[in-house]
Amino acid sequence: MAGAIQRTAARRDFIIHFAYLAENAGAEVATRFRTAVESTYADLARTPGMGAPHKVRHGKHAGVRLGGCGGSRPISFAYRPHKGGVAIERLIHASPDYRRMLGTH
Repeated sequence: MAGAIQRTAARRDFIIHFAYLAENAGAEVATRFRTAVESTYADLARTPGMGAPHKVRHGKHAGVRLGGCGGSRPISFAYRPHKGGVAIERLIHASPDYRRMLGTH
C-alpha cells in the first residue's frame, strides 16, 4: 500500500499553519485544515504523478513536484514520488514566495 512520508520541514510547516488557524480562526477551521492535508497526502500517495513537476534544478529540492490542497488555506505541497508513495518535503502557503522556500530564486 502506498503511503506518504512527512519530512521534518513539512511537519514544521504543518504545525505552523495549524497553530495559526487554531489561534486566528478557531479549532474547527484548524481541524478542517488537518483533514484536508491528510486527504491530500493520501491522494498524492495513491497518484504521485498528479502534481506538476517543478523547475527546481539545484539544491535539496531539485526534482520536487507541486500539488495543491483544497480547504481553508491555499496550500501547495512540494513532494517527491518514490516506490512506496511520496515524501512530502514542504507545505507552502500560496501567499509567500515559494521560490524562496524551495531555493529557486
